[in-house]
Amino acid sequence: MLTEIACKAATCPTDKTRARFTDAGGLYLEVSPNESKRWFWKYRFGGKEKRLSLGSYPAVKLKDVRIDRDDARKLLTQGTDPTQKRQLDKAATRVSASVTYEKVARELHGMKLKEWSDVHGKKWLRLQELNLFPWFGSLPLADITAPLLLETLRRVETRGKNETAHALRLYAGQVFRYGMATGRCLNDPAHALRGALQAVIVKNMGAVLEPKQAGELLRAIDAYHGHPTTREALVLSSMLFQRPGNIRQMEWTWIDFDAAMLTIPAASMKRTKQGKINGRPHLVPLAPQAIACLKRMQTLSGHGRYVFPSLLTGERPMSDNTVNTALRRMGYTNTEMTAHGFRAMARTILGEQLETDGEVIEAQLAHGKSGPLGSAYDRTTYMVQRRKMMSEWADYLDKLRVGADVIQLRA
Repeated sequence: MLTEIACKAATCPTDKTRARFTDAGGLYLEVSPNESKRWFWKYRFGGKEKRLSLGSYPAVKLKDVRIDRDDARKLLTQGTDPTQKRQLDKAATRVSASVTYEKVARELHGMKLKEWSDVHGKKWLRLQELNLFPWFGSLPLADITAPLLLETLRRVETRGKNETAHALRLYAGQVFRYGMATGRCLNDPAHALRGALQAVIVKNMGAVLEPKQAGELLRAIDAYHGHPTTREALVLSSMLFQRPGNIRQMEWTWIDFDAAMLTIPAASMKRTKQGKINGRPHLVPLAPQAIACLKRMQTLSGHGRYVFPSLLTGERPMSDNTVNTALRRMGYTNTEMTAHGFRAMARTILGEQLETDGEVIEAQLAHGKSGPLGSAYDRTTYMVQRRKMMSEWADYLDKLRVGADVIQLRA
């Protein structure tokens, strides 16, 4: 039988390709000319002689390899081939590694990128990488329980990120449902967590909603002493009430002065990837006052691509924070008025004071149609009504600007 000292001293003669030093029960140490030493156990199964590798020396000591030999011998007495059992275990490990939460999540992400917007796709994966993968990304999908998922989401809540925690629960649910559909788990623990997270307190963006306050805002814009481009962006935001991104990224090629129309390409709208590719452009009728504003901008930026270029370089559009910063300089806090607040201001005052049809306003805001079929059949654009509404709105803003006596109407 071998000893630890004999294992350390074992060498391979120079005239041999290998040397074997036997222990007991079929165990032996094989030494090669390059001094590498490996453990093997020789046994017979199904009438054939076989051998099982049990590791390298000195990483596996003599006493430990004897235990491994005895374990393998027990399998043999039970009618199991130890070598085949090891191959099956390795295969199971490979399969288990392919069904971890992170693997399945990345697989789903790669598939959904064809239909998700780039912004949503990046956010979906980034939040998973920061908050879920580090905690259970390496676990098989089927081993993740509702309590484990809840514990992980609680960590997000403790940082005051309740909205992120809710988003992560939804994202995790998508992964588990995909895992169920592909046979890699049997249930969705995220579904069991409905109502288990802290509520999200939604705080509306600051917006001026009363005609008198709107008049004060318009006069403050007229008196703004900052860059002329910023002032005109504020003016146009109030008249067109489009999303701030569509205002600041507006291009001269989108504008048809003869038709008095702004055409925002579908790809630039806030839509799904499918909607960006196959959707119709969003049309915005331009009142004479809006045309006048754009004419003034032509003298400032008509030579470039963007109507409202960056104040640092004309190669990029205006910064997404320029209008909000201007509002802060005018004395409006973030809870009083924001760039996005011009949409709420128009939606509220048009409905309450000018008694405009809500469907017409929603069409101008580019809000999707509600209902089970959405816009599948209802493709009304209300273009005639919207042209009339945009002119009335611009005229109404002029009256508010000069401080006209506006009668307050209430629904």
